[in-house]
Formats: sequence, structure tokens, C-alpha cells
Amino acid sequence: MKPLGPIPAGYAAVDGVLAIGGQPVTHWAEQAGKTPFFVYSANHVRQRVAELRAAMPKRLSLHYAVKANPFPPLLSLMTELVEGFDIASGGELEIVRGAGVPLDAVSFAGPGKRDVELEAAISAGITLNLESEGEAARAIAIAEKLGATPRLAVRVNPDFDLKGSGMKMGGGAKPFGVDVERVPALVRTIRQSGAEWRGFHIFAGSQALDAEAIADTQAQSLALAARLAQESDAPLPQCNLGGGLGIPYFPGDTPVDLKLVGDKLAARFADLPDVLADTAFCIELGRYLVGEAGVYLARVVDRKESHGEVFLITDGGLHHQLAASGNFGTVVRRNYPSAIATRFDTPVEEEASIVGCLCTPLDKLADKGGFPRADVGDLVAVFCAGAYGASASPASFLGQGPAAEMLV
Repeated sequence: MKPLGPIPAGYAAVDGVLAIGGQPVTHWAEQAGKTPFFVYSANHVRQRVAELRAAMPKRLSLHYAVKANPFPPLLSLMTELVEGFDIASGGELEIVRGAGVPLDAVSFAGPGKRDVELEAAISAGITLNLESEGEAARAIAIAEKLGATPRLAVRVNPDFDLKGSGMKMGGGAKPFGVDVERVPALVRTIRQSGAEWRGFHIFAGSQALDAEAIADTQAQSLALAARLAQESDAPLPQCNLGGGLGIPYFPGDTPVDLKLVGDKLAARFADLPDVLADTAFCIELGRYLVGEAGVYLARVVDRKESHGEVFLITDGGLHHQLAASGNFGTVVRRNYPSAIATRFDTPVEEEASIVGCLCTPLDKLADKGGFPRADVGDLVAVFCAGAYGASASPASFLGQGPAAEMLV
């Protein structure tokens, strides 16, 4: 029997059934009108933001990374909770616009921005985090054509990475950001163009659980920002320190020690060099804010045995939860937290694999986990589904189509 990942705190049963937002998931299945579906808990999101506010220095602002989950009702909720939004495409610009996000609170990072995206961003007055000298030149030329003053920042490719991170975004050759030694010259070019100089975006890595490593990376980012501001001979209005805070997905994972991160960052803020005295700082979080707030629900449509193994075949699968299937960046497949939602407080009775409805052996949501006995009609739950789920999975694969989504 293979272990399952840890179910996030805050989930309980009502009459034996997993409850979200005070209601059993059977209620939400009726509201959705179909399975599979995603449920996102507004209370979980609010609590996570409150925990961050309590742990982090007051000077630090929070930004939401839209790529984690661009569900419009969730974005509307976030307008009440965070100071900024970070997007990574022109499509996300239209999504945040439609959700009522204030565009002057939006920044746009990502390599390969097309001219049409640069034009839309400049016209909307959002901050562009420039990834190269070529992108800077195109943005300045487009702004001149529009007769607009662009808001420009530089995304820095730091000369370090976030130790233990799931995805390393800095250090060495990267498609992201401008190499450290070339940043000062680009800053001077931006300021000489007449653009509004907005500062630095420094993102070294993501999905880290080691608080010491996160704190050390933040300290290195602050030192780098100070050095580059001095070498650029320019004030630093803003500095995005990136994200990095991960959530537990797999057996043995433990939550980030948020207090340690906050205490060490507060100590750094209390001893900043003069060049950073007036700088506004933020961190950019996606998964950490919404990942544990989401649950994916699918219905068992068949129960079968093959060579002594039990398979619970559902109407869901990797086309909605690619990451949980182990096909989204992991080298060794491990089980996400999952459960039989309609038997949530029933003890383990058997070993079973939860699989999807696709014609591929890759479509596996839980491999030989311990579950109570489940039958046709039961609902299965995959936790940590609030980030990189619906929008990061191939919903059109085999013509299956998207899952329903709801914020409760």
C-alpha cells in the first residue's frame, strides 16, 4: 500500500461526507449539475492571506500570481485580499480585466511577449516586467507610436537559485529575465527613454518547503536589488521578491515555517541600505494562496479487479488534474492527498488505485492507496487542487471537455 499525501488542514466530515464551505460535497455536486468539478473554498483563501499578514512584515505587500488559478470569481475575491496581480499573457490580461481587477495593480512577466500583448499592456497602464533588451526596445517603440508613457520594470535573472525549489527560475542560463551584469545598462536605457521606471522583479524559484532556504533567497534578493540599484544609479521604486513558498503535496512533506520566514525578512527590512530606504516590496504568490483551498471531485463509474488489484474508475482524470497524475514536472510519481469523499470518516479497508476515464495508463489519480471500500456512485476527492489544476491540464484531450468550477 503506497502512502497518500497529507490532506490540508481545515477539512472535516458532515454525516460522514467531506464538507467544504460548511456543506457536504454531495450538495455541491447537485449545485454543479455534473461531475467532475472543482470546489474552491473562499474561507481557506481568506485564512491563508490572514496567516501571511500576521507573519510577514507590515511593509511587505502581497501579489497574486494569476497563472496559479485564473477562475474569475476567485480573482474577484482576491481584489479584496491582495495589493497586486501578476499575469503572464495577454489572455490573462483580458481575464483580469473581465474580473474587475484594477489594472494599475497588475504587472506582466514572461518571455516571448508579442507586440500585440505589449501594446495592450501599455495601453492598459500595467507594469511590464521586461525579460530582455529586445523586449525593452519593442516596448519603448510601441509606446512612442501610441504616444503613451510605459511603466517598465526589469525582471532580473539572479546569479543564485532557490535551494530545494520544485522549479528553479534563476541562476545560470535561463529564458527568464536579464542577466545580472546587463541590468544596469538596461535600466539606464529605460530611464533615458522617458518611460516610468518601476523597479525589479527577482524570482529565483517556486514550490519550496524549506523556510531557511526561502529566507536565505530573500536575503540574497535584497542584497542583489541594492547592488543593482547602486550600479544603475537609479532609485528603486518597487521590488518584487518573487514567491517560492510551497505547499505539501506528497507523503513526508511538511508546511513551510511561515513565522521563520517572516521573522528573518523583518530583520532584513530593519537593516536595509539607504538605496532601498524608500522601496516598496512585495512577494508574488499563487499556489501558496489558493492551492490547498481547492478540491477536485469525480464520481466512481466502475469498480473492477484485475489480477487481484482494485481499480476505482472515475469520470475524471489527468485531463483536469494533470499534476496529480504525476505528468506535470515530477520525475518520480507520488500520490497527492486523496480520499473517498462520500466515506470521508470511514477507516481504510482496502488498497485501491483511483484512475480516470482516458485511454492511457498515465491517467492515474492515486496509485495503490489505502481507502475505505468505494463503489459506483461514490465521489472521490483530490486535494491541493486549487492551483495548476483546471487551467494547467489538457481538458480537450480525447474530447472530454472541462470540469465545472465553483467558489464557495
